Amino acid sequence: MITIPIQLQKAALAAVLGTISASSPVIAATFGQEEVEQHKFVAVAAPLESGEYQLLILEQQSDKQACWSESGTNPVVVEPLLLQFDFTGICGRSTDSNGYSIRMADTDIGLYYRLSIIKRDEQLVLIGISNRDRQAPPIEIGRTHDINSGFAKILLEPGWQFTKRTFQGKTLGHVYLSSSLTPPAGIPTPPPAFAFPDIATNVYAKEIQKAVALGFVAGFSADNTFRPEVALSREQLVSLVFEALSKLQGANLKPPAAITANPYADVEAQRWSAAKIGWARDNNLISGYTDKTFRPTQAVTRAELMAVLRRTAEFAKTTRGLGIALTLNQPAAAFSDTTGHWADGIISQMSSYCHVASPLNEVGTAFAPDSETQRSYAAAATVRMLDCVKQES
Repeated sequence: MITIPIQLQKAALAAVLGTISASSPVIAATFGQEEVEQHKFVAVAAPLESGEYQLLILEQQSDKQACWSESGTNPVVVEPLLLQFDFTGICGRSTDSNGYSIRMADTDIGLYYRLSIIKRDEQLVLIGISNRDRQAPPIEIGRTHDINSGFAKILLEPGWQFTKRTFQGKTLGHVYLSSSLTPPAGIPTPPPAFAFPDIATNVYAKEIQKAVALGFVAGFSADNTFRPEVALSREQLVSLVFEALSKLQGANLKPPAAITANPYADVEAQRWSAAKIGWARDNNLISGYTDKTFRPTQAVTRAELMAVLRRTAEFAKTTRGLGIALTLNQPAAAFSDTTGHWADGIISQMSSYCHVASPLNEVGTAFAPDSETQRSYAAAATVRMLDCVKQES
């Protein structure tokens, strides 16, 4: 490979960076975040003519061609290979607050803290600096562990990671440097900005919001509602769990191909859910009835939801190369109305699995196994199941 002199690299990089256009800020409270594969991102301290350094975040968007190479240690030297070829659709790059910001404890603090690279103790340190209080201590996010004259990799501190910004279930190009740490004092926590007015007082509002941000469930565009208390049908449940599984990293789940034969006597091949229903049957996530029907529009009971989510969690673990057994991480709930029920063991198990099974409307001790599953609880329980699968990874 031909090595480009550092001055030419800087000039080329400046030309690349100059193509980035600014965008208007949007209220931070409306944004969500999505996990990403960390190895596809790198934070780089890029040298400027002034002797200072600029933060550059590179993203490997496709496997067609490498976007950067790394060599050495302390610091790790990065060569941004995108300077040597047309990187459109292959590499992403962010160089200012329009392309990246800090997110802490699920709060975008880009309006309050900006990212900067400083020299300290013979290394380069990536920090967040308050825009409003010069006396506020900086937020330390990463460091290079030494200084060189070229591009150096910034190693993120423990607890920090790359994520992507989401808006109304869609993943945006904006990159977050994210941490679960509490934001510095003085940063107002924005009130929840719910996408749908009819979930504002729902006990599952935050989990519904997360489900929508992940993109495996949506509202009704005609009137911008979620209709949390509407019963979930069997075909809607199949679609929900399929879309949820597709959001798991490493699952490599492909949309089921269109089918020509009816999967069940009452599900025609042309029905919108037919391919997914056939896929769910073939993967033992849900089954039909002894009369060879599926009853796609029939409401799902809360007990049936638990049975399907357990199978879904087991399926998710196997697709990620993990054992099928679920790792129970909390004591089982003592429900007052499940003893002797066909799903008693399943419900108890799923209550120990990230509280997937919980009391009706989160109050009391009744699970109400034979009650219809509302859209709100289906979304919340699926979010909990996904979180538990991720923890097991």
